[in-house]
Amino acid sequence: MSSHYPFYRNASLTVAAVAALLALVPASLPCAHGQIAQQAALSDAAKSDAAKPEAAKSEAAKTAPPQTTTAATGGNVAATNQANPATQTPAQQKSLTGRAIDKVKAVAKSAGDIFSRVPCLPPKGGAKSMGSLPHVAAKLAAGRPVVIVAFGSSSTQGYGSTSPEFTYPNRLAAQLRQKYPSADITVINRGHGGDDAPEMMKRLQSEVIDMHPDLVIWQVGTNAVLRNLDPAETAKTVEEGIARIQAAGADLVLVDPQYSPAVTAKPESAGKMVKLLGKVAELRHVGIFPRFEVMRDWHEKQAIPIEGFVIADGLHMNDWGYACFAQLLGDDIIKSVGQIKLGVNVPSDVRTYRPM
Repeated sequence: MSSHYPFYRNASLTVAAVAALLALVPASLPCAHGQIAQQAALSDAAKSDAAKPEAAKSEAAKTAPPQTTTAATGGNVAATNQANPATQTPAQQKSLTGRAIDKVKAVAKSAGDIFSRVPCLPPKGGAKSMGSLPHVAAKLAAGRPVVIVAFGSSSTQGYGSTSPEFTYPNRLAAQLRQKYPSADITVINRGHGGDDAPEMMKRLQSEVIDMHPDLVIWQVGTNAVLRNLDPAETAKTVEEGIARIQAAGADLVLVDPQYSPAVTAKPESAGKMVKLLGKVAELRHVGIFPRFEVMRDWHEKQAIPIEGFVIADGLHMNDWGYACFAQLLGDDIIKSVGQIKLGVNVPSDVRTYRPM
């Protein structure tokens, strides 16, 4: 994974870019996870390493001898220029900037490595999982091209993430490509902020079915709760959409609302929505990823504070939240592929969530 940031010739601005980049890496995660200390140590080490050149320059500026132009002290001239960018030649400034850029790239790689697998645990027992995905799993097992469409609203679009790389569809694509390097995997993001079932149905044909997907991940229901729409009407509309997707020959996974303050502030509506979407999935024999239950488990059983996975608006997930969501979703897809390879086809309505 890589991130692209603007670089400047001025060395001090380049060092500032290091600090900005480091802000994307969580400094710590709740102690409920065994790998947290390692992630925090990596992040702190990167910050400490990035801060050293600036501290060295500050100290050298205090103690460096006055600049001289005599041949006998040419070495001191070089040392003074190295410590004080204001007295450097253009060539020396370019060299220092180049080294700073290299450090930014190194820190970026470190950040990407840390984010590649977050310390994220699934619920222990009782939670429902997506079940079997025979169509997409068979194609992945055979190494054939796979098209996945992520269909939904702002949390599919990625609102709250600090970079497009950290949206859940892109995180999922990276995970699956790493697991199946010989497969041609395409993940198409069809998230549109503010939409719910009525708006999504208007673009179902052109943005989903016409893509000829092998798998559709349909995130729905959150905005219906926020807009006080009837959960029963939403469930009915979703069921109609499921029928059209199934007729197109694709596997389907529903993703229910997120567990966040804006949603839980309407407990009756949220509870009905989660329950009805689960019933629709069972009746139509499609998978469901129980996002509400998974996120509630993070907070209530794994003792992760809400701000550890939800941004300040009280609704959308942050980078860690999207990463964990994508990771657990990807784990379920990978498990389904393994079942197909073993000749086991678990029905979609059998959804016992087991830790990977």
